[in-house]
Amino acid sequence: MRKPGRILLVTGKLAEPLVRKYGKGCDVFAAPVSVAAFLTPELIARYLKRAGIRSGDYDLILIPGLVRGSAQVIENELGIPVFKGPRNAMDLPQTIKALRDGFKLSREVPADELFSVNALKKVEDIRNKTRDRRYIERALRKPWNVPIGNLPAGRDFPARILGEVVDAPKLGLEKTVEKALYYLNEGADIVDVGMISGESNLDFIEEIPEIRERLKESGFDVPISFDSLKAAEIERALDYADLFLSVDAGNIEELVTEKPVVLIPTNQREGFFPTKPGERVEFLERLKEKASDLGYKTVIPDPVLEQVPHLARSITAFQLYRERNPDDVLLAGVGNVVELYDADSVGMNALLAGIAKELSINLLLTTEVSTKARGSVRELKRAVDMNLFDSPKDLGFNLLMLKEKRAREWRFEPAEKIVEAEEKPVELEPIYFRVWIESGRIWVNAYRGTKAVLTITGKSPNAIIDAILEHFDISPRHAFYLGREMERAKTALKIRRSYVQELELFSDFYLGEGLGKEGGDEGVEAGLGRGDRGSGGRE
Repeated sequence: MRKPGRILLVTGKLAEPLVRKYGKGCDVFAAPVSVAAFLTPELIARYLKRAGIRSGDYDLILIPGLVRGSAQVIENELGIPVFKGPRNAMDLPQTIKALRDGFKLSREVPADELFSVNALKKVEDIRNKTRDRRYIERALRKPWNVPIGNLPAGRDFPARILGEVVDAPKLGLEKTVEKALYYLNEGADIVDVGMISGESNLDFIEEIPEIRERLKESGFDVPISFDSLKAAEIERALDYADLFLSVDAGNIEELVTEKPVVLIPTNQREGFFPTKPGERVEFLERLKEKASDLGYKTVIPDPVLEQVPHLARSITAFQLYRERNPDDVLLAGVGNVVELYDADSVGMNALLAGIAKELSINLLLTTEVSTKARGSVRELKRAVDMNLFDSPKDLGFNLLMLKEKRAREWRFEPAEKIVEAEEKPVELEPIYFRVWIESGRIWVNAYRGTKAVLTITGKSPNAIIDAILEHFDISPRHAFYLGREMERAKTALKIRRSYVQELELFSDFYLGEGLGKEGGDEGVEAGLGRGDRGSGGRE
């Protein structure tokens, strides 16, 4: 398709001012409906034909992204190429620029969604290239790439993520497999079996072949790394695992192996750890040389990423080591930073992945022990994907969850008559509801008195509300309240927070005290007495 010259933007009456504002350089046709989302392809075709628009008048027509159905219907009627634009008028400048740059829009998928799909397809193309057998064979001839089991890692591959199952012997076989499968489904490349500090669990090591087999049965033929400093445990695991964390000055002479090992600049037996970056790097280099002399075949240095207040010095150590050893494959335990900082993990994982890209840190170890670290594997995977490009900005996908890339203007002129809203007394109803989330679903119990008479579950707030209205006669106010709670529960599931009925999901960090009293006395209107709460989300 040649680059469009004259573009016609179709919208509704209410959004017309916004479309004209953001669609500069294009003509605008406002259909005789109030809300553009009410339009259908058939209606648009009829209105445009009635307005006298014919083939040759425009090179391209963009309809609102919220219109359901295919734009092909309109194109067949008018003989003009018709595509779906964005769902929000604010995204029109990006869409129009992309069009003029040759981007191909869809007749079925909204433009803003297509940008994301297109960007993620580029990510998959890059990853598929690095999965090609011939590419891998060539890459592994270079000193800065190494095989870990059946997985290549290094400079010519995306950063590999290790999901650590902490204290695996304490969890046991079943829970370890469950946690490993969770990590793999979230995007981990390697399962790290973490042993228990201060204990010896040699018998559990015999379970590693079973763990591997269970993962294969679930479709994951991935490397397993083994995380312990005890020489006896590592020695027992040499036949079972593909990578070993960690070898240091205290156990290096006992564990010579051709399999890859992670080397750290410590002597745990003597409590020695050089804190100054220069000393740490020099100690690690001497340790690497000793490992080579002893017969270790593949050594992966880890200068050790420390948590705040020592984060800066450890990043300095990584940078210094990388400058002096440009070809080494490196590992960093980013989970150390995230787990020990009371801040949202999303931005922290994004920043750490960016630092890893700059310093060519090829293996990223993380875990999700604390509640605040939930989702870290998935966040790291997305951040690694973003860093496959030159700059992690304006890609079509991002790691923005609680904030947004740009503010969306959405307002209309008020009517002549404006009413100040005032809350009215709420009448108690014989039926009331308790809401909770569990296993990725929303659950609702309906009660009469103290007896639960029906449980409704699902993932869609609309579906649950429809089911409630089908079974119970409740007031519009009650239905509105439940709808709001459904959306809160859905949001909690999406961002992996716990949910407790009537409680705010987010604290008033920016706005100050007293500005988030959305909950009010809604427990009464839900038929609940104060303190008579439904079950909350699981920790």
